[in-house]
Amino acid sequence: MTEPKVTSRSRRAVIPAAVALLATSLLAFGALCLAQRIPMADTLVYRAEGAAVANGTDLYGFTVTQWKLPATYPPFAAILFVPTTWLPLPALKLTFVLGNIALLALLVHLSARLAGTRPRPAPLLAATAAALWLEPVFQTIVFGQINLALACLILWDLTRRPGAPGAGLALGIAAGIKLTPAIFIAYLFVRGRVREGATAVAGFATTVLLGALALPAASVDFWTRRVFETGRVGKAWIVDNQSLQGLIARALHDPTPGPAWVIPAALTGAAGLWLAARVKRDSQGILITAATALLISPISWSHHWVWCVPLLALLMAEGRLRLAAAVAALFTARTLWLVPHEGDLDLQLPWWQQPLASPYGLLGVVLLVWLGRVGGPQCRHAVEQLDEDDDRDLGDDVVLGEDAVREDRFAQRP
Repeated sequence: MTEPKVTSRSRRAVIPAAVALLATSLLAFGALCLAQRIPMADTLVYRAEGAAVANGTDLYGFTVTQWKLPATYPPFAAILFVPTTWLPLPALKLTFVLGNIALLALLVHLSARLAGTRPRPAPLLAATAAALWLEPVFQTIVFGQINLALACLILWDLTRRPGAPGAGLALGIAAGIKLTPAIFIAYLFVRGRVREGATAVAGFATTVLLGALALPAASVDFWTRRVFETGRVGKAWIVDNQSLQGLIARALHDPTPGPAWVIPAALTGAAGLWLAARVKRDSQGILITAATALLISPISWSHHWVWCVPLLALLMAEGRLRLAAAVAALFTARTLWLVPHEGDLDLQLPWWQQPLASPYGLLGVVLLVWLGRVGGPQCRHAVEQLDEDDDRDLGDDVVLGEDAVREDRFAQRP
């Protein structure tokens, strides 16, 4: 089929429309935030962590906001939060909002590269405008979270050109900020990218060492006690939690399902890494690993699922437009907030409301099975290789996010 000819004039006409769409989306988002007086609770926690480091007070002994939120990240993360104390609170909130919007655009860009496409300005702007309303992205910005920053750090590092200097280091730092990304280090090893995996381990160990040197008492407290207090993060059975533990707790009407979720989580973790090692393409392996991490983590709040952005990019790049539309609808519908969830009503939901309360967890399970089937060694996908100049748009060793450059690695696989 002959593709329609796109002239430079038509491209110039599309860009202003995309800019207008993004501006409209941002104005609507800003108006909604102002009307609701969004507190950005997680930003307040980060600021309190930075203040505890700067003032030499107990890092894990405070709570802030009306929800009494404590510090839950490793000491290294708290050190990075010290600059949040340098700004007045209104300026800090604005900085987080604008920074997260910029990071969303970067995540869209990296997701397109992961899927093997060349993102042009107009589609990039339009996709950013639309992605803003995906529930995980929306909640990340509203809460003032760092999920987009971590996703960009991980995705950038994992999609760099093979042999790039320091590949794996950014991933290790991400794991030092928040422990969940550590599963991607295991992903590097099971994919045979041992050098990158070792670099990631070294990067993670360095963050632990820096935290211990700067905050010895807090480090001992965290690594010997706080890291095991999963209940400190929040109630695992509320609809906010879209991990396997949350799904199973609500389905069994049991706030502490114990082995009923630990065993499935262990099996899911093993199966996820096995599938990630087995699939033909790194793009699929990365998404399988992300879904595995979100499923097996004791708590994966809905805003942690910002990996829906690269998932949608991959589906669209493969021409699975109907499936992409269905996934986008799932992440936009906010069904988990439509079911009764005040007090302990999360544990009293009837069977027919369970899928509505756990849409992301169920999708994660389906995603593992589906990507394992379509991405296995028996499948062959044509991969478009991007030219070298386009690969360096971000100014360093940013890879084309697809696996054409790693075909030599795949050829050696049995």
